[in-house]
Formats: sequence, C-alpha cells, structure tokens
Amino acid sequence: NIDKLAKQGMMFTNAFCNYPLCGPSRASMMTGLYPDQTGHYQLRDYIRQHVPDVITMSQNFMRQGYTAARVGKMYHYDNPGGIGTPGHDDSASWNERYYPRGIDKDIEDKIFSLKPGRFGATLSWLAAEGKDEEHTDGKVATQAIGLLTKYKETHTPFFLGVGFYKPHTPFVAPAKYFDLYNVNNIKVPHIDNDYFSALPEPAVAGLQYYKEQLNLPDSLARRAIQGYYATISFLDAQVGRVLSALDSLGLRDNTIIVFTSDHGYHMGEHGYYQKNTLFENSDRIPMIISYPGMGQTGKISRSIVE
Repeated sequence: NIDKLAKQGMMFTNAFCNYPLCGPSRASMMTGLYPDQTGHYQLRDYIRQHVPDVITMSQNFMRQGYTAARVGKMYHYDNPGGIGTPGHDDSASWNERYYPRGIDKDIEDKIFSLKPGRFGATLSWLAAEGKDEEHTDGKVATQAIGLLTKYKETHTPFFLGVGFYKPHTPFVAPAKYFDLYNVNNIKVPHIDNDYFSALPEPAVAGLQYYKEQLNLPDSLARRAIQGYYATISFLDAQVGRVLSALDSLGLRDNTIIVFTSDHGYHMGEHGYYQKNTLFENSDRIPMIISYPGMGQTGKISRSIVE
C-alpha cells in the first residue's frame, strides 16, 4: 500500500528529521521550527512549555476554516504506556481528538522483552492473537475512516492527523504478519571487531548506550528483525484501509496526503538497535506527498529535505 502511494505521488529519498527522538521531532514537524527554536529536547515535554503562543500546522488549518482532528499518536506518547490516553498531546491543535486502545494493551504480559516487563525503549515482540481491527493501529484506521465518512457527509474541510503507533517497540501484530517472514532467512548486520575505533567517541558512547542490545545472539536478533518487519506489514495494511476509504468516498481527488515518520531506525546496523543516533539509519525518514493534479506521478526527489 505504501509502495502504491509512492507511485501515485512523489517520494523523497533524502528526507531527514530534525531530531531522532519522538517528542522533539514531532514538535518540530508540527510547528515548522527547529528544536533549537522550540527548546523542545526532552522526550516528554509539552510543546507549549517552551513556545506557549506557537501556531501549529493543524491550528493554521483551523484558522482557515478546516476541522482539525487527531487519531492516535501525533505528538509524543509513552509507547505503549500512553496508549488509550491523550499522551503528551497539544489540545489547542485540534477540534477533535481520539485515542484508541486495542487488545495489544491487554496482552502485554505475553510480550517477550530483553528487559522483562519493559517494552517502550528495548527490543520486545509478540506474534499476537486477534484481528487487525482489534489492535490499536487497526482501531486508529477504523476511527480515521469513520471521520472521513462523517466529513464527506457534512461537506466539512478537514486536516486529519492519523498517527499509527507501529513499528515502534514492542513489535506486536497479529501472528499472520510474522508468518510473512521466515526467521531463518533473515540476515543480521554485523560489524568488525575494531569498528568502534574508527568512530568519534560521542558516536561510540551512543552506540553502546543500551547494554542489553549489544552483541545480540543471532537467534534473538533475527526474532527482533522479524517483529520489526511484521509490524511494518501490519502498518502497511492499515494505511491501505485508510487510502481505500479515501477512494471509495470520492475524497481522493480533493485531498493532499503526506506520509512520513518522526525518525528512522537501526536494526543491527553499526551494531545498534532502535533510534537516537545521527547515523542515517536513525535520522533519515520516509516521506511521500501525493495531491490531486500534481502531474506526473511516481517521481523521486533526491534533494535533501527536512
């Protein structure tokens, strides 16, 4: 589904976030300001702690007569701890706010984690029970489709933020998505023994921060990568549901679509997992923009954008 969207729009292959950490990156994205301008460096800050009078992107649409709605994660959330709550949201940015909660929150005791009972900042995964629509991101898609239907019926111009939680840890998705990837065929990135000696000291310190994720046995690393791939495929299916609704409701010809993320991700590259580095794995993000009448589609821009 995401590949199809890319063929219908323009894909930016050198798009970068301004800070490879959820909270500061999302604040920057929603305000058009650098973290040095917002003062937002900490994961759990609220944007108006630092810039109380800022006009966010969705607020700007509201000022032009649009209804702005948020479903799921747009500003920072403790993930999965904050699922089902407003998280660190900015209430002034929305006319409507929805925060679905799925069965993935109810089965956390079944999740494997490198640090038992800890999920958000360590590698953790579960091939789970339940249908797509029963999981949090499935409910995000369902709620978004409901809002699109309502806005179509009421002829309401809208800014709709659809914030999916995956593929963030814990890598939880219906088991069928794990079945798409054979762990025995997954290749784990490896580094030379003297690799760190070639890097600046701050980079080495960052790569060695999560001690439990260093030198993972291949058996564990393959399971983690399988979980990451599974949640990406699960996410792709939910994106497809929302895009299909846009088409079936006849809204696609009057809607700008932006697909992006707050940061990238390591899955063993440089001997590291997850985010927080200035390597391209962590700092480069997906970005696709598709809008009606944009002319030739399926184009790729290699220009650096942020």
